[in-house]
Amino acid sequence: MLIGKYSSKLTNGSRIAVPKKIRDELGAEMIVAKWYENCLVLVSKEHWQDLIKRLTGEGKLITSPVRDIDRFIYGSAYEVVLDFQGRFVLPDSLLKYASLDDEVEFVGLGDRVEIWSSARWMDLEKIAEQNAAKAIDAISGNKTID
Repeated sequence: MLIGKYSSKLTNGSRIAVPKKIRDELGAEMIVAKWYENCLVLVSKEHWQDLIKRLTGEGKLITSPVRDIDRFIYGSAYEVVLDFQGRFVLPDSLLKYASLDDEVEFVGLGDRVEIWSSARWMDLEKIAEQNAAKAIDAISGNKTID
């Protein structure tokens, strides 16, 4: 299971080193693509189709929202193979989309990893900390007390 947060840096030539724990879980061949809220998703080739099925609703009609998800995710996806140092080159389109420049955070989320700009991740972490109790109450159906 992919959990935790790991820091990394972009090196010359837009190479990014995947932390060892993540490499051990995902293997040497992965898919990287645009994800939501201006981050990237990294998943093993083996689990790629499972992730897409969860997003689009396996067996459902290919409705307009499903087509939009397909275009957004599939259209931005790249197959990557790690080099002997556990790195791969991030395409320019993904670097720009996620505003990645130097410091990068890998965040494990069960079967996938999100890749964030460190600055953006720190902002999201602060918001999540502030809203965690309200979010849990809303998900559980309880009313919150302000």
